[in-house]
Amino acid sequence: MKPLYREITPFHSFFLKTKSQHRVYVEQSGNPQGIPVIFLHGGPCSGTRPGHRQFFNPEKYHIILMDQRGCGQSLPFGEIEHNTTQDLIDDMEQIRKQLAIKQWLLFSGSWGSTLALLYAQQHTVCVLGMIIRGVFLARQKDLDWFAQEGVGRIYPEKWADLLHSIPESGRQDWVKGLYDTVFGGDEITQRRASRAWIVWGGQVALMQDYQAPDKPVHVSDKMVKQVQMEVHYALNKYFISENQIIENCTVIQDIPTIIVHGRQDLVCPMEAGVCLHKALPKAEYIVLPNAGHIASGDEMIDALVDAMDRIIK
Repeated sequence: MKPLYREITPFHSFFLKTKSQHRVYVEQSGNPQGIPVIFLHGGPCSGTRPGHRQFFNPEKYHIILMDQRGCGQSLPFGEIEHNTTQDLIDDMEQIRKQLAIKQWLLFSGSWGSTLALLYAQQHTVCVLGMIIRGVFLARQKDLDWFAQEGVGRIYPEKWADLLHSIPESGRQDWVKGLYDTVFGGDEITQRRASRAWIVWGGQVALMQDYQAPDKPVHVSDKMVKQVQMEVHYALNKYFISENQIIENCTVIQDIPTIIVHGRQDLVCPMEAGVCLHKALPKAEYIVLPNAGHIASGDEMIDALVDAMDRIIK
């Protein structure tokens, strides 16, 4: 089993200026002369962490982390205006040009995998290769699985708590109902729904490893904004057309790609990984029998670190 690489610190960080109010946090670590790789985090509205640098050999890779608009250290936090999928793709391309990078690798997971595939389809010649973990294709059935009819049947109690956190009038069109609730003027209802959504996401992502807090956790303004952004993307169907990623895979057939998917992933079920592999038959497809959604655990870490060690060749 390969472990994570040693902890490292960035040698440079900056805020990318955009044509809007957004300032996107970017950091660089590892070898400035190494092979460039950009880490694309999940969410939307997750963010990067210091540990994300450790998937890469710091002697071989020029490691670039970015917090997507409104996420992590990017400013203003939680801002949804001028915050669409295309905006994020444009930010990536602006970062590449600003750093004078001709081509780079894309390392991605969950929502980040969506972003990687869409970026590669628009900027194919700029992509050396892709590591795609926990495939999320942003189709209606992917959203329905997580937030309508699907994984709620596995955790019916938590699903019921989530459903009842929004007014009864909004439960028919559940995503729209949650959107109206977390953006509504009733602060108590807004925070209750935000808490339920955060608990739901934690339960589904961590499964048996999820530990509910002993007492109610205070829902901060930052937590509400995070939920608002997630629902903003979901309500707008992630700002892409239905099945757009799969339909446009013909243009990325020759990009070296490794797809890594945990069989126990309940956030992004295996069907999405199978579907992507059918659309990209030249890609290496790795199924981890004991891994779930998140990029942790010995099996998942070994697969991701090994993939980065091998793709460098």
